[in-house]
Amino acid sequence: MPSPTATLLVSCPDQRGLVAKIASFIYANGGNIIHADQHTDFTAGLFLTRIEWQLEGFNLPRELIGPAFNAIAQPLQANWQLLFSDTVPRIAIWVSRQDHCLFDLILRQKAGELNAEIPLIISNHEELGAIARQFNIDFHHIPIAKDTKAAQEAKQLELLRQYQIDLVILAKYMQILSSEFIAHFPQVINIHHSFLPAFAGANPYQRAYERGVKIIGATAHYVTADLDEGPIIEQDVVRVSHRDDVTDLIRKGKDLERIVLARAVRLHLQNRVLVYGNRTVVFA
Repeated sequence: MPSPTATLLVSCPDQRGLVAKIASFIYANGGNIIHADQHTDFTAGLFLTRIEWQLEGFNLPRELIGPAFNAIAQPLQANWQLLFSDTVPRIAIWVSRQDHCLFDLILRQKAGELNAEIPLIISNHEELGAIARQFNIDFHHIPIAKDTKAAQEAKQLELLRQYQIDLVILAKYMQILSSEFIAHFPQVINIHHSFLPAFAGANPYQRAYERGVKIIGATAHYVTADLDEGPIIEQDVVRVSHRDDVTDLIRKGKDLERIVLARAVRLHLQNRVLVYGNRTVVFA
């Protein structure tokens, strides 16, 4: 196993000397920087950076790194996160009836491609419980109806607390999360079966076919209270033609959904995504 690293994700008003100040903090404490990337959004006047260093030989214990860096961050009016590579996040996968993204994520996790544990699957239908049992993952069936939605979301939140979940992945979970749920648990990634902002909402493949598109896509994004409008993490497209019917579009789209969602989850787990406003910088 590689030696553990620490990563800082920082955004702050752009000003002179920012790279030097952050790098000097790491150097002054004996750190060896192994990755550093940065971006300036001139329209927003923001500086954004990701910097990763080895913890071996670093003079500060982990519990003191945050408070020490905060003394530098406050005068810079910085928003920041400190993350460690050997922290293994716990993921809950939410599904409805489609299994392609669920299978893909589980198999990638089993193959070591995703540095995470998957202790929990939640579904509003019972059909995919067999997959959970096949991989020895706890499965909870929580049906959703308009008049029970608030109570059922309370059950879902309790399960997330019980299983100590860090991230929820909506792997074709065909329900809209309430703004109240998102306020309590904002760490949610969704896969949408179109190249957003085109064809947001339901039935995008049918609408794409009716429009006669030549390219279809998939989008992985963080979930917000606004439907399909959260910060985008990853997207991709594939060409289609007049010979493709809706079934062909769905088949090709499912392949994209698997790949785009896996990429987005991996980027999130590797602490490479910095959200600001409704945008992301992805330090890939």
